[in-house]
Amino acid sequence: MPNEEKTPTAQVLIVDDEPDHAEVMAEALRRLGHVCTLVNDLEAATDELKHGQFDLVVTDLVMERPDDGQKVLAAARQSQPDAETIMVTAHGDVPTAKAAIKGGAYDFIEKPLDLDVFRTLCNHAIQAVMLRAQNTHLHERLDEQFGFEGIIGGAPSIRSLITTMRQVAPSNIPVLITGESGTGKELIAQALHNNSKRTKKPFVPLNCAGLSASILEDELFGHVKGAFTGADKDRQGRFEFADGGTLFLDEVGDMPAEMQAKLLRVLESGEVVRLGDNSTRHVDVRLVSATNHDLNELVKEGMFREDLYFRVKGVELHLPALRDRREDIPLLVKHYTAHYAKQLDKPVPDIAEDVQMLLMQHAWPGNVRQLMNVLQGMVVIAEPGRIEARHLPAEVRESGEAADAGSSQDGGMSLDKIEKKAIRDALRTTAGNREQAAKMLGIGERTLYRKLKEYGLK
Repeated sequence: MPNEEKTPTAQVLIVDDEPDHAEVMAEALRRLGHVCTLVNDLEAATDELKHGQFDLVVTDLVMERPDDGQKVLAAARQSQPDAETIMVTAHGDVPTAKAAIKGGAYDFIEKPLDLDVFRTLCNHAIQAVMLRAQNTHLHERLDEQFGFEGIIGGAPSIRSLITTMRQVAPSNIPVLITGESGTGKELIAQALHNNSKRTKKPFVPLNCAGLSASILEDELFGHVKGAFTGADKDRQGRFEFADGGTLFLDEVGDMPAEMQAKLLRVLESGEVVRLGDNSTRHVDVRLVSATNHDLNELVKEGMFREDLYFRVKGVELHLPALRDRREDIPLLVKHYTAHYAKQLDKPVPDIAEDVQMLLMQHAWPGNVRQLMNVLQGMVVIAEPGRIEARHLPAEVRESGEAADAGSSQDGGMSLDKIEKKAIRDALRTTAGNREQAAKMLGIGERTLYRKLKEYGLK
């Protein structure tokens, strides 16, 4: 048992209706430093699982009732989802124990126990729990260092953006978020609201693209009964609904000219007038706007009011395109594959190394939104446990050589430079821990060692 000394101390719940047998198992594990709690029936086990915290549950399969062990397993799965369960069974109950594994048990062991085998099996289960906990802690560190309300990235541009967001969020200053479609502008707006003093009030989004002036006016300011045909009752506009909170105007650059003047008037006075009404209503709203246009250019072209531009641009936050922060792709892939696997109740898949490279090479014209859609599709269609190149959409799979060949012509980063930067960032994030860096990048440790040597990194 050479590895047993290295297994961290664990909290173990032992359930057996034979007290002497429970004590034997407990003593075998206590000698390794584990803390054991002993109970002798289903009811006591259920109570401990509700109120205690355990890494491992060892339960007899058949106790007072034939299905007591199965019920302990079910209770453990509900109350202690991070714990593992080992079933102890007589020879004749092996088929039932195998069925329990399909129901979520880690493994089973037959009576009479070989205590050496029992200790080893328990330690393997405990190590699996501890490894998951370490990975969770790593992700929490990554979120703490690079995340802000779901904004994931370690690229300098993203770190600078998050720093500015933390400074701006508590204030009431208007914010203009710029960036290409699919970069996550609404996510930024929501994060600003969630970290402001207005977080308990509404966050109200409205996409201005494609809306006529009359529809947009009704959406923003509301109307009174009889204001127009079909207006059979009073209706609040988005400004009133967002009172005390945040109004997010997406694609504000597409707003018709006549509505720009009316929006400016509300922003200057803090008062709205519903369609068909003469009375004013005061509103206290923080405005966050977003656009994929260059508003400064639209001002020069006479398509956007200069005074409104200065009003909405208290602080500008620019979201870079994904192709300009390719070193963040492994982190995004890791996060969203786990997210979609959890949604689908599937195990988190491993990602083949050639898939990681192809994902990093692709230009991603649809940015993070496109990457998320691709990852969701791959998690859906991939066999449990692994995503391979054949699961990639054709346009991503076939763009690898073209992207790498074109990088020297368009001034972009070559694949080698992208890889090197991603490895450096991963090592920085994990404080030089190569094992964790390899997991974060989705590659094997041997591959990481080879890349470190290849790129002359230490």
